[in-house]
Amino acid sequence: MKIINFAETNSILNKYVAEIRDVQIQGDRLRFRRNIERIGEIMAYEMSKAFAYSSKDIQTPLGIAPVQTPDNELVISTILRAGLPFHQGFLSYFDYAENAFVSAYRKYKDTLKFDIHIEYIASPRIDGKTLIITDPMLATGSSMELSYQAMLTKGHPAEIHVASIIASRRAVEYIADKLPSDKTTIWCAAIDPEINEHSYIVPGLGDAGDLAFGEKE
Repeated sequence: MKIINFAETNSILNKYVAEIRDVQIQGDRLRFRRNIERIGEIMAYEMSKAFAYSSKDIQTPLGIAPVQTPDNELVISTILRAGLPFHQGFLSYFDYAENAFVSAYRKYKDTLKFDIHIEYIASPRIDGKTLIITDPMLATGSSMELSYQAMLTKGHPAEIHVASIIASRRAVEYIADKLPSDKTTIWCAAIDPEINEHSYIVPGLGDAGDLAFGEKE
């Protein structure tokens, strides 16, 4: 399984990651959402380099231009609700993609223990397609695994791309163990070393859903 950590390279993506982490900046919800989108756009561009391409003859007003364009049939799947701005970033570049949405949430037994529940899925068939699963935060990896299992009720993809902005090392290792290694690539803007007793990524950035859309009861 291929794991790509963009924090190990220098690019403008790091600026937007810095801003969504920064407590002095992240209180601006509009800017927070837009930065999430920007990270999705940059990731989509980088991810596109891994697709299959072929040459097409394009008719211009003056002649025929051969152009290398991607052939992959894409399905972008997003875990609600924090994933919506991230999804939009990918959709801005992969505007021809089909879309899927999965609702996964933590159902707490007490302040420290919880189970992950899948409540809703809306998806096209994914047989033979390129499945991109986006979730801005990968803390334990459990939501991502269950979302992937839910997507399998719609078919079996040819390849899988897991995209996250900030992931814990534990989550990356968990996903690498649970998803098929021969056809999965994990893309992260940053991989943080640990999670705390509440299963939040440290240093992380806090609750991405609350920062994007406001606190929930």
